[in-house]
Amino acid sequence: MYEPVLTTQSQLEDAWRELMGPWSYGGHSVWMMLIVDDRPLPQLTEIADTAHPPGTEELDGLAKLLVMLEREVAPGLRVAFLRSRPGKGTVTDTDRAWATSLYAAARRAAVPCEVVHLATRGAIRPIPADVVGIR
Repeated sequence: MYEPVLTTQSQLEDAWRELMGPWSYGGHSVWMMLIVDDRPLPQLTEIADTAHPPGTEELDGLAKLLVMLEREVAPGLRVAFLRSRPGKGTVTDTDRAWATSLYAAARRAAVPCEVVHLATRGAIRPIPADVVGIR
């Protein structure tokens, strides 16, 4: 069973590499990892068909989901997101818009958010909050 300790961005990036592998992606997804006591819970949640950044309604829904998870499932959790998509590893405007939205949803839910990552064919890279203008 894979049970890494996640206290640094580097450890999180290594965990995403282990969990997502070096393969290509045929579609656009956002993956959510819940972290409690510095360890990820044993399942990832996939949000499929995410070619376009979420609108206000979807963003509100994600924030509400995070609030519910923190209150009812895992008090004290942190959340980590990874966007996977086909194509090259260059961070696009759409990738940045997704990262901005994911950071915003976590902030609205008052749930700590780890660095958002991007997975493309053979590459996993961080999209830090300061890169998308969030402090």
